[in-house]
Amino acid sequence: MSRQYPSQPIVGVGAVILHQGRVLLARRGNPPLAGEWSIPGGKLEVGEKLREGLEREVCEETGLEVEAAELLDVFDSIFTDAEGRTEYHYVLVDFLCHLRAGVAVAASDASQLAWATPDELDSYGLRPATIGVIRKAFALIAR
Repeated sequence: MSRQYPSQPIVGVGAVILHQGRVLLARRGNPPLAGEWSIPGGKLEVGEKLREGLEREVCEETGLEVEAAELLDVFDSIFTDAEGRTEYHYVLVDFLCHLRAGVAVAASDASQLAWATPDELDSYGLRPATIGVIRKAFALIAR
């Protein structure tokens, strides 16, 4: 199934990886958000469970081994073209992730990685939903 102009929504998984008071951000290398900062993640494959797919995607994109923990949010990410047709449609499932091992290195769909503090989030031009899920994760671990 094509990601562009799909016949049905695509399930995507996202990782909010917190470590030493910072969150890992990834600059997307491919459409629909090429060049924008977001959280690491990707497309779930057929036969994969959500957490397994997320852990695989994080490893492919960042080189990190993580454990997917609490579910943070589920939301739609829909992009339309100039004619109003649905060009991209993802259902995104975001999890808090605990770092197990590795050194973050951009690979796969990520062109760049950065560890950011909560105070630095606005400087990355993140989408409001992304900032919201990151803040939710910081609040969860502060409890």
